[in-house]
Amino acid sequence: MSGLLTVIAAVFNALLLVAGVYIYISLLRQIAARSAAPPEGEEPKSFGLPEAALATALATLFALNAAAATSQAGKMVLRTQDLIANALISVGLLVFVAAFLKLRRISVDSLAGFSKVGFWRTLVTGGILLFASYPLIFLADLATRRFLGGDSSRQGIVELFNESQTIQQRVLIIVLAVAIAPMVEEFVFRFFLYGVIRRYLGRSVGLAANSLLFAAVHAHVPSAAPLFVLGACFTVAFEWSGSILVPMAMHALFNSLTLTALAFPDLFQQ
Repeated sequence: MSGLLTVIAAVFNALLLVAGVYIYISLLRQIAARSAAPPEGEEPKSFGLPEAALATALATLFALNAAAATSQAGKMVLRTQDLIANALISVGLLVFVAAFLKLRRISVDSLAGFSKVGFWRTLVTGGILLFASYPLIFLADLATRRFLGGDSSRQGIVELFNESQTIQQRVLIIVLAVAIAPMVEEFVFRFFLYGVIRRYLGRSVGLAANSLLFAAVHAHVPSAAPLFVLGACFTVAFEWSGSILVPMAMHALFNSLTLTALAFPDLFQQ
């Protein structure tokens, strides 16, 4: 009986993987077809050389910070003030980039598509695309385990949650993971950095470079491949939907599900 259940589970997982690959390939085809068609109406002001300079500075800063964090992994003790500082720095970065674009008279609403998709459509679309991305993420995780050995890789938020010692710290981690991180990271990585790279080097390079940097800043080598795939799925979702709210919803749901699995370990395997 157990052998039959194993076969059924393997077939089901294979079908989910095929469905996930099919959905994202379909999205990429739609994006390619759309880009080949002439634009309708007047295009909003896009990123220029000042934005390219800022994006280069941010990417360099993120890369240096990721290298430093990787070398210090496991040596730092989680403190409440560090979580608060992280939240303030993240929000400050978002405000800085938004203010910079405002001074440059670039319409963030037009380029990011904040008013393009309604709340419920954003939530449903984000949920469907996140569900389709999970088989791809699990495949990347499996490949990482086969290559590096050891147990399943865990995202940084999992490590933080497990190391938290007080209720206050856990509440701060939840706020960071479900609200602040999805908003800031999607705005900075998917909207700004990807937008600038796409403007000068094209979509393919933008997707690869943006996803690679997104994985690197989490400073956890075993999670690099799954996070790269996750970042790529977020980028495709943004490009296809035309609204940064969709990957924000996906990111928030992903972190919410991760924390839910940690809160109820008897119901979910880590």
